[in-house]
Amino acid sequence: MKLNLVPARTGVLWVKLGIRTFFRQPLALAGLFFLYMAAMLLVSQVPVIGPIIGGMLVPAMTLGLMAATAEATKGKFPLPTVLLSAFRAGRQRARAMLVLGVIYTVGSLLATGLAALIGGPLTVAAPGADAAGGPQLDASVLIALVLHAPLFLLFWHAPALVHWHGVPPAKSLFFSAVACLRNIGAFTVYGVLWGGVFLGVSLVLGMLGVALGGGEGVRSVMMPTVLLLAAMFSTSMYFTFRDCFAADDEAEEQAQRQPPGGDVP
Repeated sequence: MKLNLVPARTGVLWVKLGIRTFFRQPLALAGLFFLYMAAMLLVSQVPVIGPIIGGMLVPAMTLGLMAATAEATKGKFPLPTVLLSAFRAGRQRARAMLVLGVIYTVGSLLATGLAALIGGPLTVAAPGADAAGGPQLDASVLIALVLHAPLFLLFWHAPALVHWHGVPPAKSLFFSAVACLRNIGAFTVYGVLWGGVFLGVSLVLGMLGVALGGGEGVRSVMMPTVLLLAAMFSTSMYFTFRDCFAADDEAEEQAQRQPPGGDVP
């Protein structure tokens, strides 16, 4: 397994490929994303252990969405069973995925608890009177997001590395963080562009609400629209992994087409 270094402009390509692939199989990919969100919401409702189980399933479900995208790129219709891909690859890799889940849950609980200590209990205020009707985040939620950032770097590629390359959990976390940091230019462009997409759509819907005087109507379509955009975003994650890593035989072929220094072990 080799780490590829990509130019910053690749971030634009990742966004384009995510959106383009989503519209190849919009019903399947949107349905799988909504199924994932519904399952996580139901699990989180279980008293005491629900949030813990939900956290443990995040890496496996993330891998499932990436596997669905991989199927869509081949022209196939991804079925709901693809979300269970992490648990259908043998005991060893299923166990490794569960280890990632435990690590993610512990890290997320620590980040959330620390945010609560710094900024107070985490709350999301009810939608305001603005036309868009978006949720208002308090300081503690923003602090929690910042504290989760290192966790996102560690787990961005880790589930895929465990599943497709058989990398042990600890090494997968290390390689994931290294890949994100070594390709920070591409990921910065990728993040900024996706942020612009979300913000642009929200502004358009907000202005439509003001122009039509139908703030309630806009609020009713805001959440499903944001979820669709989130589904497109999750689709694009597969391409960040595909371009940042390659199997040894693929890396050798790429090395013949690239100048020295394009790949690092």
